[in-house]
Amino acid sequence: MDPAIADGLRRRGINVTTTIDAELLAAGDDDHLAFALQEERVIVTHDQDFLRKHQQGIAHPGIAYCHLRSRSVGEIIRSLILIWKILTPEDMQGHVEYL
Repeated sequence: MDPAIADGLRRRGINVTTTIDAELLAAGDDDHLAFALQEERVIVTHDQDFLRKHQQGIAHPGIAYCHLRSRSVGEIIRSLILIWKILTPEDMQGHVEYL
């Protein structure tokens, strides 16, 4: 995801961790899922592999999925803010939100 998305969310007081922050830039999907589960963080992604993991019933703390280049940075930020305001971590557990 574009780093501007994390910056935009942080400016609005939302606690965000990026793959760079977590030192997971070159890590595989399973490592990303393990980190997200441990830290109880929703995964925000363009990567359809995470949708396949969801369909396989693999545990995750929530996925916010946006098809690559289908939304502007501003649209993604607004959608994520809405999800953050409306859905609790419990609501997101094992759930996929499509942006």
